[in-house]
Amino acid sequence: MNVLEKIPYANDTLGKRKLIDEKHLLIMQIALHPGQSVPSHNANSNVHLLILRGNLCVDLRGTEYTAQEGDLLPVAFQTPMSIKNTGTTDATFLVLKTPNPSEMA
Repeated sequence: MNVLEKIPYANDTLGKRKLIDEKHLLIMQIALHPGQSVPSHNANSNVHLLILRGNLCVDLRGTEYTAQEGDLLPVAFQTPMSIKNTGTTDATFLVLKTPNPSEMA
């Protein structure tokens, strides 16, 4: 699978697809048009965000980070977070969760 092909952009909401769904690993791909965002939530596992395209504003516990292509951001379990495409081009990133949230107690 090439994650840069058939990127799941959606016009009315964020686009997403599961790439790997195993006991110890969940990998999701999120696709955001300019202005779209991932709503505020708490990380439901240990998470890493890998930016594949575009620029994002990532808010972790009230501290904003600018993330760009190639950046890898760690996000600890239960960290409050939100993500927004603040750029002028489409953005996509991978969400790597270990273990799979279904395994979290």
